[in-house]
Amino acid sequence: MIHKTAIVSPQARIGENVKIGPYSLIGDNVELKDNVEIMSHVCIDGYTVIGEGTKIFPFAAIGYVPQDLKFKGEKSRLVIGKNNIIREYVTMHPGTEGGHMETVIGNGNLFMVGVHIAHDCVIGDNIVMGNNATLGGHVTVGDNVIIGGLTALHQFVKVGCGAIIGGMSGVERDVIPYGAVKGERAYLSGVNLVGLRRANICNNEIHAVQKACDIIFSNDSTLADNLELVENMYPNESCVQEIIKFMRQKTSRSFCKPVDVDEHKKKS
Repeated sequence: MIHKTAIVSPQARIGENVKIGPYSLIGDNVELKDNVEIMSHVCIDGYTVIGEGTKIFPFAAIGYVPQDLKFKGEKSRLVIGKNNIIREYVTMHPGTEGGHMETVIGNGNLFMVGVHIAHDCVIGDNIVMGNNATLGGHVTVGDNVIIGGLTALHQFVKVGCGAIIGGMSGVERDVIPYGAVKGERAYLSGVNLVGLRRANICNNEIHAVQKACDIIFSNDSTLADNLELVENMYPNESCVQEIIKFMRQKTSRSFCKPVDVDEHKKKS
């Protein structure tokens, strides 16, 4: 059902059982898949795809040109997956030529009021972003991550699966899978015990993750040597192996570490 006051381009592709509320605007190159619900006063433009069952609340602005001075009007895309909930005043932008040429949002995510997703971000599944949380350009977020309200992630930061980031944090460094970080300049405060238990990870593997993190961020040897040690200690622990794989990927950032490690380096 399309409300009579909505402005929907005749070139837009509209699936079955789509609802578009009063005063919403749907641009020429937008595609709304089946069972999408667009509430009142929502604006969607650009080369934007909205996946099945996604619900967008009033005053969201989706698919408009990136807030990037290098953007020159290239035909980049914003692709949003299935069954997402996008609350009021959320902004999401397409990619740029300097990135992937698309911003990609996975499935089953909750973006609370005022969330901002910048250009070229890649977002996984089952993520919760609290009110006014912000992702800079080129940020990557794995599955099952929770990002607290008023938190900002620096450009090019990577967040591993199952991590949790406390509210009002400034994240300048990569966050390891299953890590718990917080702080004005975010540091690793431990592992996401609640998230691991909710994922039905057994106690032995949770203890392995905790021990592995202690070893990885110890000063007894280099990071590379610590990773190799942990890899050999826990060859059958999938969560530990996920952390090792993540930390060996190419990145332009360093990693969020426990506070005492950084303090030790400053003193030495």
